[in-house]
Amino acid sequence: MHELDQAETIAFLASPAAFGRKGAGTGTIVTDVSIVLLLGDRALKLKKAARFAHIDLSTPENRFAACQEELRLNWRAAPSIYRAVHRITREPCGSLVLNGSGPLVDAALDMARFDDSQIFDRLAREELLSMTHLESLGRRIAEFHQNAEIVLCEGVSRIETVLADNARALAATRAVPADDVAKAMQACKVALERHGDLLDRRALSGQVRRCHGDLQLRNICLVDGVPTLFDCLEFDPERATTDVLYDLAFVLMDLWHRRLPLHANILFNRYLDASGDELGTALLPLFMAIHAIIRARAAAAEVAETEFDSAWSRAEARSYLALAHDLLAWRPPLLVAIGGYSGSGKSNVAARISHALGPPPGARILSSDRIRKWLFGVAPETPLGPEAHAAPISDLVHATIAERADALTAAGHAVVVDAVFDRASWRDRLAAIASRGHVSFRGLWLDAPADVLMRRVAARRGDPSDATPDVVMGQIARQSVPADWLCICAICEIEAIGATALLAIREPSVLTHYEACPGRLAMSASPVSLSCSRAVLSAASTRSRGIADMAAAVEMTTANEPPTATRSLRCS
Repeated sequence: MHELDQAETIAFLASPAAFGRKGAGTGTIVTDVSIVLLLGDRALKLKKAARFAHIDLSTPENRFAACQEELRLNWRAAPSIYRAVHRITREPCGSLVLNGSGPLVDAALDMARFDDSQIFDRLAREELLSMTHLESLGRRIAEFHQNAEIVLCEGVSRIETVLADNARALAATRAVPADDVAKAMQACKVALERHGDLLDRRALSGQVRRCHGDLQLRNICLVDGVPTLFDCLEFDPERATTDVLYDLAFVLMDLWHRRLPLHANILFNRYLDASGDELGTALLPLFMAIHAIIRARAAAAEVAETEFDSAWSRAEARSYLALAHDLLAWRPPLLVAIGGYSGSGKSNVAARISHALGPPPGARILSSDRIRKWLFGVAPETPLGPEAHAAPISDLVHATIAERADALTAAGHAVVVDAVFDRASWRDRLAAIASRGHVSFRGLWLDAPADVLMRRVAARRGDPSDATPDVVMGQIARQSVPADWLCICAICEIEAIGATALLAIREPSVLTHYEACPGRLAMSASPVSLSCSRAVLSAASTRSRGIADMAAAVEMTTANEPPTATRSLRCS
């Protein structure tokens, strides 16, 4: 590769002759194929004048066309950032001007400069990436995919090509042990054979589209508080044309690798809420693993190219390969139902535990409140009147939940259902689905005193639930606590309740039933109790810990009670 001199163009763009006064905050960013000039509130992106293996940018015409294509593709998701493409031309006197009538010398993509501190990569590093950010991002990506151009093609062959290319490239670097590469590749091949038919069906049904192509955290930023996708893969349409879930899987893997699985699961669930693309979820572990392999390849390439100590890059490459192998480790499907009166914290507990259940990126959460809003075609936060909660509508909501849970568990996924479940028929239907599909079923009931429930419900703002304190009183009056579900005290902090719920799901033989919450009914005697103290469970909620650690962190004490006494869960 031989780069042509663009110093004259750069000097012109940085001068007042191009855009007037530069303003504060100037600088330059150089990437593999671009030079970005930071000029006040503006960023001007030049393509390097060179011929690369994947694109020829050696002529002004090619660079102008490349800038136009980058503008066209990124305008889809970030019109507030990508403004225009300027032709840089030469006047008869020899000087350069913008968009003149003389010969074309170069081209520049004009972009609005945004705050680097709001890039998701940086927010994640500084532990500032909130669940609200991820919820909004999930909806934004779903909208982007729904509007993306459909490309009819084969599904399996595209993935086979990606795997083969990366296997060769990794082997050529010799930066990571061959055994590590072989293990990750073999796991991918097994998964590809298992899901090949699904891949092809999705390709034929329009799920392969011209996507973003490089959807990682460093290419997402907050602009005016809205998650915005930028810097898509514009120069390689073959790589950017892919299954929409493969596109999503990059950012899911990025979060998983950063030990933010809870964030990944929230993003995954909000994406599915908006897209409805649940039947492809079985592909996500494979897609996430492939993206991990691609990142391993990039880290390994740095080892081969650098003249300095490459220990960090080697470790990074190996960590991505290990992640790829782990993502494809078999995890059984599971069906969990979380019931309780309105205000008991069902949705919060579901969000807290779902990342740890089933194959990555964790369980699909089916919320009765969100599904009700979906059936009425309104946003989750839009209030509905009493007619939307009539018995026939509620039956339809639970029938929809059952249908989706059946399909998802049959595909090998984990499902967490969040609903009041104050009818035995709704509870029995889910248990029957699990039994028929030979899937483990766990029923959890969250319990709290009436005054706590009503206080929580009254404090809600912009919530998917339409419940009021009067609704809560009606639920309590029906006294529908299921006798065969584990009842958990729901007045602790959410970390404690979540850890207790995970223990109950993973170790159901340890506990049987907790009759009620202190303050409402009398607690029964307990030969085995779980003390959900803040000190004990604060460590259990640390995102880097696994389920085994969380369960082990729950303090178990044995009381001198008769062996026939009922078991209970206590919050201290």
